[in-house]
Amino acid sequence: MPEVDLNLLIALDALLADGSVAGAARRLGLSASAMSRTLARLRAATGDALLVRAGRGLVPTPRAAELRERARDLAQEARALLQPGGAELDISALKRAFTIRANEGFVEVFAGRIVAAATAAAPGVRLRFAPKPDKNVQPLREGTVDLEIGVLGETGPELRVQALFRDHFVGVVRKGHPLLAAGEITPERYAAFGHVVASRRGRSNGPVDEALNALGLTRRIVAIVPSFSAALAVACASDLVALVTNSFLTVANGRQAETARAAMQSFPLPVSTESITVSQLWHPRVDADPAQRWLRGLVQAVCRGKGG
Repeated sequence: MPEVDLNLLIALDALLADGSVAGAARRLGLSASAMSRTLARLRAATGDALLVRAGRGLVPTPRAAELRERARDLAQEARALLQPGGAELDISALKRAFTIRANEGFVEVFAGRIVAAATAAAPGVRLRFAPKPDKNVQPLREGTVDLEIGVLGETGPELRVQALFRDHFVGVVRKGHPLLAAGEITPERYAAFGHVVASRRGRSNGPVDEALNALGLTRRIVAIVPSFSAALAVACASDLVALVTNSFLTVANGRQAETARAAMQSFPLPVSTESITVSQLWHPRVDADPAQRWLRGLVQAVCRGKGG
């Protein structure tokens, strides 16, 4: 029986997960030319083209589509198998790339601290923060995402979930706004002003609107923007009222966040809404992987104010 190079399995997993030679090369820390040569070896070993040109990109062949999930599971099992049994993971020597899928608000608030903490403990680790346009958990199942961050919604029954922190919404207006100048902010006065809403999916209604509707009131939505940063920018330059999470307003780093805090004022909402639990989710396939467990612990510590 001829020798089998298990490095080809790791390369196959990376190529099928990323769908490009350049992306797989970055994932494994190789040059694009080295990954091209590895793809040629994989084609010879499997007797299949695996990835074929389609326009400017590559698409998997039917055989590659069949192999994708098996390659992912086998690569993960091989990594776990070849780790010393019962030995402590040497984080300082760890060389891995992890993908964390999270919305823009979480990235702006916590990514800097997570990266700083990860770099200090494991210089060889690279973190990729992927956008989160929806709550589809398929990327976790396919292994293209290591960790998902967000407010719980529809999730797969097999996924592992760990709460990170609780959050709540606050109203924000520019300093000197007329809403602040006339005493108590009542539901009626709050609803009377125009509002800017942050929604990456373009939605205008939420829990605040439900609470106002119960009192016979309706907000007048003037603008919908894709992020909390954009909502603050609009509110800062107008008389519109923004709605953001407390963590975004108080914890976010960077010049833009500092400028917003200096130019704007927050206030408790005049209606009651439920608090938000932000959690991290992962697939049970990586539950026992020491490197993944380290990553989850680091994210939890940073989010709870114990790291970074």
